[in-house]
Amino acid sequence: MNVNIEPSWKEQLNDEFSKPYFSDLVDFVKGEYTNTTCYPKGAEIFSAFDFCGFNDVKVVIIGQDPYHGVGQANGLCFSVNDGVPMPPSLINIFKEIEDDLAINFPSNGNLKRWAKQGVLLLNATLTVRAHQAGSHQNKGWEKFTDAVIKAVSDKKENVVFLLWGGFAKKKGAKIDRTKHCVLTSGHPSPLSANRGYWFGNKHFSKANAYLSKNEESIISW
Repeated sequence: MNVNIEPSWKEQLNDEFSKPYFSDLVDFVKGEYTNTTCYPKGAEIFSAFDFCGFNDVKVVIIGQDPYHGVGQANGLCFSVNDGVPMPPSLINIFKEIEDDLAINFPSNGNLKRWAKQGVLLLNATLTVRAHQAGSHQNKGWEKFTDAVIKAVSDKKENVVFLLWGGFAKKKGAKIDRTKHCVLTSGHPSPLSANRGYWFGNKHFSKANAYLSKNEESIISW
């Protein structure tokens, strides 16, 4: 099956595109986008890969679903388009960065600037029906994104995986910790963060320290 995805990822994931589950997933997604309003835009479904090629991956952040509100999702987990108010989880991410690295709170929540530096912003499910959280779960996306994580874990070294919350921790359970850095904490959502499971994790400085130690350029968070 010909999938319009960045070439280095196409090379790594070609086997997935020929599997029956992926064909079923494509049919499902096409039907949903034809008959209902879905996010992100069709051209942005694979944005996480388009902005961060396989060979460039230095950090992986795992999210769950795209945002399901109007104009929010842009294909990168936790990210919103320019001019869109920041959701609470993203605000808490920037609060932690401000506290951890003394970086001023940004003017927008578009994380393409991270992706272009080698941060793979991967949602477990890459599409969603408008205003219906979880509506495209268990249709095949999770198998695909498991294959993405496995490819990075198996074929690369010294990648930092940031696993926030129970879902991400389960999703990243099979990452090879002997050759990668895996940092875990609570989720940045207010429910978790306000209970003390997010703030103070210092994941951003820890990620940069690990990259620097392994002679990789650090991320400008």
